[in-house]
Amino acid sequence: MKKLIYCFLGLSLLMFIAVAAAGYWGYRQIENLAQQPITAQADQLLTIERGTTGKKLGEFLQQQGLLKDATFFPFLLRFQPELSAVKAGTYSLNGVTNVTELLQLLNSGKEAQFGIRFGDGETFKQIRQTLAAAPHLQLQLGEKSEAEVFDLLGLAPVEGQTLKNLEGLIYPDTYHYTVNATDVGLLQRAIQRTQQALDKAWQQRDKDLPLKNPYEMLILASIVEKETAIASERPQVAAVFINRLKRGMRLQTDPTVIYGMGDNYQGNIRRKDLDEKTAYNTYQIDGLPPTPIAMPNEASLQAVAHPADTTALYFVADGSGGHKFSNSLAEHNQAVQQYLKWLRSQKNGN
Repeated sequence: MKKLIYCFLGLSLLMFIAVAAAGYWGYRQIENLAQQPITAQADQLLTIERGTTGKKLGEFLQQQGLLKDATFFPFLLRFQPELSAVKAGTYSLNGVTNVTELLQLLNSGKEAQFGIRFGDGETFKQIRQTLAAAPHLQLQLGEKSEAEVFDLLGLAPVEGQTLKNLEGLIYPDTYHYTVNATDVGLLQRAIQRTQQALDKAWQQRDKDLPLKNPYEMLILASIVEKETAIASERPQVAAVFINRLKRGMRLQTDPTVIYGMGDNYQGNIRRKDLDEKTAYNTYQIDGLPPTPIAMPNEASLQAVAHPADTTALYFVADGSGGHKFSNSLAEHNQAVQQYLKWLRSQKNGN
């Protein structure tokens, strides 16, 4: 009887040891899996579909070459439930070094972000090209005309706007988006930024401006944007145009001529270009052109809203990146001659 008891106890002990050993081995497998290194390709993305279970996730990661063996993956999620709340989305694997870090990323919901830049002073044509080349962006604009895009965006015209035109309405900045975002959605965000900045500038503007409505402010701000990249000069440039409008003088600004030339512009303006009457040639038309000529930022809007206190009516490049401002035509002509002299010296290598 004692032998039978000893035998039973011995078998029980062996079974306990075997189970404990198996448990320890399984635990070690789970622990090793959690720390298993992951080698991802540069800029590799991982998309997790909605409703992916732990088992399916393990199999998927193995298919993607991120796990060597997914057998113990469901047990890893069971033993570490804080890693089991995986969220659907597309993730960048940059910086992920092991399975635990991967699961922490998938639990965070921090999807891969991409950036797109709409530059200061760009035109809608340029922005459309930027959108078409952006990675992982759903394109809905297609070959639609600008008026059709205007309607697609569900826009109401800015006060004073008569054409369904997007020039000037897209705020220049860097915008971030996730996979499957749309070009329409990005444009709507950028247009909202401009609408906010324009409304602020119009409401806070100096009261003696010769501008009838917010759209005229936007048009003039776009011209200021194209005339100078120096922030400190913008109020002075705006003041020159404001002064000319008050006196009934034509704006005579080259960027409007260039915009009116469209694809015919090849890098220089000839005399015949200045003489050709287009809707945008401010050497030939009175007042403002019918639409903005580029995308102005808030600094240009504020410069128009609060121009410098000056009586200047002219300006010309000074050769140092800035401009020389003049109160009279005689002063201006002298400044032009100085600039031409500087240009000649540059060509001669002096």
